[in-house]
Amino acid sequence: MKETEYPGGSKSRVNRAGDAVRKGNASEGDLAAIEEWRAAHRAVLNTFQAILRIRLRGKNVVVAQRHKRKNTIFDKLQRLPKMQLARMDDVAGCRLIFRSIEEMHNFRDEFHKARFNHKMRNERDKYDYITRPKNTGYRGIHDVYEYDVNSEAGKGLKGLYIELQYRTLVHHAWATAVEVVGFITESQPKFEKGDDRYRLAMAYASEILARSHENLKGPFPDMSDRDLLAAFLEIDQDIFLMQTLRGLNQAKSSISDKKNNILIFSPDGELTVKSYRDATDALRDLFELEKDLPGHDIVLVRADSSEEVRTAFRNYFNDAREFVRLMDAGCAKLSGHVPKRIFRSRAKK
Repeated sequence: MKETEYPGGSKSRVNRAGDAVRKGNASEGDLAAIEEWRAAHRAVLNTFQAILRIRLRGKNVVVAQRHKRKNTIFDKLQRLPKMQLARMDDVAGCRLIFRSIEEMHNFRDEFHKARFNHKMRNERDKYDYITRPKNTGYRGIHDVYEYDVNSEAGKGLKGLYIELQYRTLVHHAWATAVEVVGFITESQPKFEKGDDRYRLAMAYASEILARSHENLKGPFPDMSDRDLLAAFLEIDQDIFLMQTLRGLNQAKSSISDKKNNILIFSPDGELTVKSYRDATDALRDLFELEKDLPGHDIVLVRADSSEEVRTAFRNYFNDAREFVRLMDAGCAKLSGHVPKRIFRSRAKK
């Protein structure tokens, strides 16, 4: 690719390749165009992560970046038949995890005042899922930026998108648990697929966490605390959600302090981690692994320390401990009782 050429050839070329994937007749040329376009987002990620880390220096905020998985991109093309691939705005993503709602809003307000050429593409409240939670219970705030730099080397990347995800630790614990449920069951509550009881249970859980830990309302603002707890406990009695999450064995794969890590999740639940000093080497291996291991869930992530990787991507380590802890405390608070554990193990019917 020439430095001033749009990755993949052109936006229309990338869109045609995406359409071919959607129709199931993608050629090698189509897949190569998509890989080139997807790989180009690495520079966008690095630019924004550097900006964010400078502005967050001295603050206790977890920052991590991830490249959207190829399978996830292809799945999204199928779910959204009118989407043009070149307009998919979350291929590159930076996740910021704050200790409180107030800290999150304060930082976002300041970041919106930043003086750079990158343009925020959305209205301020468009992706505010705290004010307007999704039906699934998802809460958080997203902003989408369009990359724009004056340098000769960056001209070809102009127009690529990056999504910034703002979350609190409470939001993140819930989102992690949703991902874990998707790994360990045949349901995908995140995408409203499979047994709807899992989606509903996690939506009720989101409401419980919002009320008990943040003094906010979630997707069921009109339910009383008593009715909310009763509804959640009734579903949990059927699907043993809390018992299952409480009993998970966390993946023990070690992570080095090299900043680029490929997390490989096999169909039988085993996690393997490959670490790299150089982002280019990691990206090259990512594409090879995706070809060689089509049945595996593979993602390239970057953070400054192994602890930040484990915090930002707990779902890959089957780590729902924080969600369980927050739910125990949240249910106790809303019920007016303070037992050691709300959800006791129980024999299946």
